[in-house]
Parts: sequence; C-alpha cells; structure tokens
Amino acid sequence: MQMSEYRNILTVIVFTFLFLLQDASLFSQDTLKDPGNIRLIQDNKVDLLVSKHIQINQNLKGIDGFRIQIFFDSGNNSKTRAKSIYESFLAKYPNIGVYLTFRTPNYKVRVGDFRTKLDAQRFLNEIIADYPNAWIIDDQINLPKVEF
Repeated sequence: MQMSEYRNILTVIVFTFLFLLQDASLFSQDTLKDPGNIRLIQDNKVDLLVSKHIQINQNLKGIDGFRIQIFFDSGNNSKTRAKSIYESFLAKYPNIGVYLTFRTPNYKVRVGDFRTKLDAQRFLNEIIADYPNAWIIDDQINLPKVEF
C-alpha cells in the first residue's frame, strides 16, 4: 500500500470514531443534571409480563419433586386399607407429609415432599422394610415452609 492509501484509511477511522463518540452521548446519562437518579425507559409490555409471571407463581400449588408411594390398590376394602396405611405411617413418622388420594378406581398413599430423587431414595431406604412395595414417583410437592 502507498502512503496515500494509509492516510485515507486513517481518515475514515478517525471520522468514524468521532461520529460514534458523538452518538454515544445520546445513550449516556447526564450525571451533572440529575446525579444519583436513573431514568428507566422500557416498553409497557415488560410490566405486563412481570405481573403475569407473579400471578402464575402465586397460583402454583407446589413444585416439581418426588414422593414415595407406599400403597396403591382398588377394589373391595381398598379405602379401608388405604386409611389404615395412612394412619399407621402418620403415627410412625409424624414429621413426614402423608397424602391419601383417590382417582377412580385407585386409592394411593404417598409420603414425603422431596426436592431431589436422592433425598427420596434415602428415605425409601429407611422405610423399605415396613413398605416393601414402595417406590419413588415424580409428583407435585408442597412448597417448603419458610420460618423467620
């Protein structure tokens, strides 16, 4: 390249830099006029989206997690057996949640509110002698209680 080509390229770079520097002031805040305050300019749809997100989270009954199903049966006397299993488990493990559900035609007794499968497996290992047909299932669990 010749010297004149370098000058032309250098001139273009300098003018581009000065042009960008001038436009950068359009996006910056003038801290001399309003020190310590930030003005946020955003689309109104952002506020709508945030409020919908909050509303959806407030309506959630639980979160994804794991429970251990210790009873599953249908037919004659299944309700009585399910209540008996429910009550005996509750008496033995009062600090673990117990849930009796009925979906035609089955009664189910599920226990625990485990966030991870590993936590559920640890508890299953504790109760497997009393409930040999128990297994881990994916379920909606109750939100953990927060104490202040």
